[in-house]
Amino acid sequence: MRFDNYDPGDFYDELFASKGQPRPYTTPLIEKINSLSEGELVQRQQAAQIAMFKMGITFSVYGDSEGTERIFPFDLIPRIVAAQEWQELDRGLKQRIHTLNLFIADIYGEQKIIKDGIIPQDIIYSAKGFLKPCMGLKPPGDIWCHITGTDLVRDKNGQWYVLEDNLRCPSGVSYVLENRRVMKSTFSQVFRTMDIQPVDEYPSHLLETLLNIAPPHLPDPTVVVLTPGIYNSAYFEHSFLAQQMGVELVEGRDLVVADGYLQMRTTKGLQRVDVVYRRIDDDFIDPKVFRSDSMLGVPGLTEVYRAGRVGIANALGTGVADDKVIYAYVPEMIRYYLGEEQILPNVPTYMCWEPKQLEYVLANLDKLVVKAANESGGYGMLVGTQATPSEREEFAEKIKANPRNYIAQPTLCLSRVPTLLNGQFEGCHVDLRPYILYGEDIYVNPGGLTRVALKRGSLVVNSSQGGGSKDTWVLTR
Repeated sequence: MRFDNYDPGDFYDELFASKGQPRPYTTPLIEKINSLSEGELVQRQQAAQIAMFKMGITFSVYGDSEGTERIFPFDLIPRIVAAQEWQELDRGLKQRIHTLNLFIADIYGEQKIIKDGIIPQDIIYSAKGFLKPCMGLKPPGDIWCHITGTDLVRDKNGQWYVLEDNLRCPSGVSYVLENRRVMKSTFSQVFRTMDIQPVDEYPSHLLETLLNIAPPHLPDPTVVVLTPGIYNSAYFEHSFLAQQMGVELVEGRDLVVADGYLQMRTTKGLQRVDVVYRRIDDDFIDPKVFRSDSMLGVPGLTEVYRAGRVGIANALGTGVADDKVIYAYVPEMIRYYLGEEQILPNVPTYMCWEPKQLEYVLANLDKLVVKAANESGGYGMLVGTQATPSEREEFAEKIKANPRNYIAQPTLCLSRVPTLLNGQFEGCHVDLRPYILYGEDIYVNPGGLTRVALKRGSLVVNSSQGGGSKDTWVLTR
């Protein structure tokens, strides 16, 4: 199988500048694939999928009649990012995370950004992720968003945009690490000839970030990963990261607040816990403060956290920055807090709570993508160009009933990467989720999760909606 007939068309292709013309930095990979004998690439693809299966790399789909566990689809053709391009992404992501951290600290503190009229108070207070019980919280070092997954896309001209921010419990980094492991065994020769930045330092950086928020003066802090349990869609990742860091994976029932501290039940009695990497949403983490019916969290955890006797990553309340309406204000936040212009722009966004913008959105639903403010995974979304008139009409009623809950954006012509479908190469749309850690410094793992739409023509890359993933190669030079 060769790339001779592969045509990028009118899209920005991550590997090819035009038909038959690889981008210069992708040439070693293209030449290697073109040199493979007939059927060998398909065999390698099948071997990679079997390796994924044996490693147990799965995700769950709630309500799926075919069963809860699925192997995460993986495509063998990687995305490649040039070194200079990555440097700009790195700068832009650090600027954005620094800003969002200042914003979260501000709105749970003095709320200067509201008092100065940059963001309306109603927008903050009506955000699902804004939690009044978090007012006055002081996390260690005033760092709130320790782990972030920021979704990026690029358009027809190759321009990068931030699609959304994920600061609650961003998932997917385990697939980044396991994809790379499979690729290094599949294309070992290419790895020897191309200078590809490693991604496997992420677990050690993550552990360092977590230890950074332990209560002071502890010689050997105890860190745990708190999971909702085996039925959570990202349980594989929870157990994987705990194993990679060498820490305990626990559920809420394994923890208890006793003698003013968070403690873990062990066969030798209670053991103090100093840092919790939570993979549970705020609503469920402490039934005494948030949802009283939660069986997943730990009663009294918030009080111990407020007293500074345990560190939690991410800090409680960070989900306010995931709200897609608040996302639209990030450029203003960057100017307000840093006095800078954004390095990585937002996708142009219409806010339906503003009457004139609502009028435009309703009149142009056939051209726009409309998203619910707090949904994820491709749910609560209308892709107007692919929707029927009745679907657009039905969605218009939802918008009119709750305009605060919706934003709209133009339909971007997302970049594509050659993908192996039915024994041939097809250009499939992709996005990119780099992972950013905020400890003593801000660290961006070089690469991220490239999610790919495995349905022809689809723009939805989420695994729950039929998407898969690719390895992301960031070059060193």
